Amino acid sequence: MSQRPARRRARLLVVEDKDSLRRLLVTALSEEGYEVASAADVAEAKAKLTAGAFAAILTDLKLPDGSGLDVLAAARQAAPTAPVIVLTGFGSVATAVEAMKQGAYDFLEKPVEIDDLARLLERALGTEGEEAAAPPAFAPPGAPPIVGRHPRLRAALRLLERVAPTESTVLLTGESGTGKELFARALHALSPRRSGPFVAVNCAAIPETLIENELFGHERGAFTGADRRQVGRFELAASGTLFLDEIGELRPEVQGKVLRVLEERSFERVGGGATLHADIRLVAATNRDLEAMAAAGSFRSDLFFRLAVFPLELPSLRERTSDIPLLARHLLDRLAERHRSAPLALAADALDLLSSEFWPGNVRELGNVLERAAILASGPILRAADLRAVVRPPRSERERVESALIAAEGDKQRAAEALGMSYRTLQRKIQELDLEGVPRYRN
Repeated sequence: MSQRPARRRARLLVVEDKDSLRRLLVTALSEEGYEVASAADVAEAKAKLTAGAFAAILTDLKLPDGSGLDVLAAARQAAPTAPVIVLTGFGSVATAVEAMKQGAYDFLEKPVEIDDLARLLERALGTEGEEAAAPPAFAPPGAPPIVGRHPRLRAALRLLERVAPTESTVLLTGESGTGKELFARALHALSPRRSGPFVAVNCAAIPETLIENELFGHERGAFTGADRRQVGRFELAASGTLFLDEIGELRPEVQGKVLRVLEERSFERVGGGATLHADIRLVAATNRDLEAMAAAGSFRSDLFFRLAVFPLELPSLRERTSDIPLLARHLLDRLAERHRSAPLALAADALDLLSSEFWPGNVRELGNVLERAAILASGPILRAADLRAVVRPPRSERERVESALIAAEGDKQRAAEALGMSYRTLQRKIQELDLEGVPRYRN
């Protein structure tokens, strides 16, 4: 390993309880040009974080008096801008992913390759002021861009880059409108299956009686009206990626068939006897709490564990409000392309108004508001006054759903589209919020 130039003598803290590995890391990182302090447990790490400043922190996940998550929390208090890298052993990747959700920069699996660690540290320390310097969009070839610089989004994107080259099943979670299909398309574009098809299925948009046929296909004569063979989505996605959006809406019997595909890589068409091979990579998404549903018995726990091999949570828009100006300009540029018109500019007061909104429908709702404002705009610049006419005042979820049903004159499909949710999700909300029969003159 050749020594890199000591261009900065950045100070690092290494937290590792195994004496031999701790000394190895201190020696190797010192040779890389860093000034390195070390700690053997959480208590010593906290003391050193309190006593001095560090440019970055490297911590093991398993420590004798706690965990790397405790070190992460202490680092976030003592040095909020310092990147924290966690080291994880086999079987602890889920905890490392949790650490990234809590603000860790990245993780490395043991045994640690010093060259990999050095590159990761260079990248982490090269991003001081990263929010301003990071590219405004993550755009793998062949996939739509994912726009934003917020650390929560960047952490999710780093996880995406880690899992994309594998065959692992990915479960995308997050509220409606956070961009789960964009992430699924990016996973496909960065995978070895990128030359194969990407097939997306919204499980909530297909009637329950047809979903099995849609996924697995049918043979001629399987049921009345089946006058020819139909290929299902599992076959259409062969050699590629199948994206099952809103998977929490599947009926239990269909859940069992999806589980079989994941376990045995095989299925049959409806009405068919031949067993077919499923050559697909599955990516699933949900805005529901599948773990709670599994505990309650409304979702198969064995399927949940098969899907959640690599869970990836997407942040809501209110958790990354600093990205709203970037997103708003990007969405207005896309609108201009679609309508073949000059893109509108956003005045400072318009950006302030957009950034102060709650956005329960997330990026989808922001896009809808901007499209309405763009249609009504009288000049080349959108101002706060133009947006106030189309931005709804903050309301309870019940008021939002009720207003959408009334505006759609009881047409639930139209109301669901206006709210940025699926028809089936809206039906569930209507039951939960006691809005059956609203408006009263139409069911």
